[in-house]
Amino acid sequence: MSPFSGGVGQDDYVSTISVEELKAAISAAMNQLREGQAAITAAGERIEQAQQALGAVTRGSAHASVTAAQAALAQAGQELEQSMAATAAAAQQAESYAATLLCPVSSCWG
Repeated sequence: MSPFSGGVGQDDYVSTISVEELKAAISAAMNQLREGQAAITAAGERIEQAQQALGAVTRGSAHASVTAAQAALAQAGQELEQSMAATAAAAQQAESYAATLLCPVSSCWG
């Protein structure tokens, strides 16, 4: 237990995996992330199709429910874009960390 924590935490245990195992685990996580990004992209395309279809069949309608549905679809699309940006940032950070595993300390940090 860390002297600075009130209980047992994630950082209270030392990892015993090798660098190779760590790199493999990061690679597997990156594959899962790419699959997730593909799913986000597909979901965004489907939402866009739904927006277009709903717009086509409700063209000219001023009904509050139609307006609310279009707004909800637009919001969903924006949130998917934010999710894609967040996963891209996560990928960049994971790749940056993985790159440090490949460098001898003297060549990466001088």
